[in-house]
Amino acid sequence: MSTLTDKLKQTVKRAALPVFMACVLLGIWQAWTTLQGIPEYLVPSPWVIAKTLVASWAVLGSALLVTIKITVLAFISATVLGVLMAFAMVQSRWIEAVLLPYAVLLQVTPIVAIAPLIIIWVKDPTASLVVCATLVALFPIISNTTIGLRSVNPGLAAYFQLQKATRWQTLLRLRIPSALPYFFAGLRISGGLSLIGAVVAEFVAGTGGTGTGLAYQILQSGYQLDIPRMFAALVLISVTGVAVFASLAALSRWVLGGWHESEMR
Repeated sequence: MSTLTDKLKQTVKRAALPVFMACVLLGIWQAWTTLQGIPEYLVPSPWVIAKTLVASWAVLGSALLVTIKITVLAFISATVLGVLMAFAMVQSRWIEAVLLPYAVLLQVTPIVAIAPLIIIWVKDPTASLVVCATLVALFPIISNTTIGLRSVNPGLAAYFQLQKATRWQTLLRLRIPSALPYFFAGLRISGGLSLIGAVVAEFVAGTGGTGTGLAYQILQSGYQLDIPRMFAALVLISVTGVAVFASLAALSRWVLGGWHESEMR
């Protein structure tokens, strides 16, 4: 019981410090805009942004749902494709030599350069945005999972060979448990990149008038010089990114907390 209470206290402390820091920064921001008389069309105060967020929630809320939908679909697609490619590459160095250059090619190609082509090729607007965001989020899953699957203890690998374990048994009982910490590290990176990819793709699609997510609302607010609503949309994107990272970190602690040293403290 005391252990549970101590863990709860530690969790509250870890959450309270960032919240306190955010309150201090928002207070400084509010005081600066108020005392210096900064006009709203240049830098709105946090209070003005909060009021705009409430007043424009009908528009921004629906746009947020669109962005979250694209982010989640891209994250799931990147996870499935990345894990399958990693499993294939660890089976043979020849397969890795064939697939890895194309994975690197996707990583180094700017998504803003190929997003217009994808949006033209894929007729469905939502599917085209998901493809763009998936390409951005794919590489960390491939890279981390591959490293994890190869980072097995040599002694355990020799023991599995001595016991004449099949390739499937070695993968399921040795390689996958060894790869889980690397895999979850890749998930945390990929989650943020999925959101970034979704926003970038929405920006590109928004120029053609087909985007309806938060990025499109930022573009519209910029055209209308509605700076408070632009900041409100940015706040929603930032909060969504933090929520994605926190959710994946909590999932990692839940899966690894009972047996791996990286999550036991």
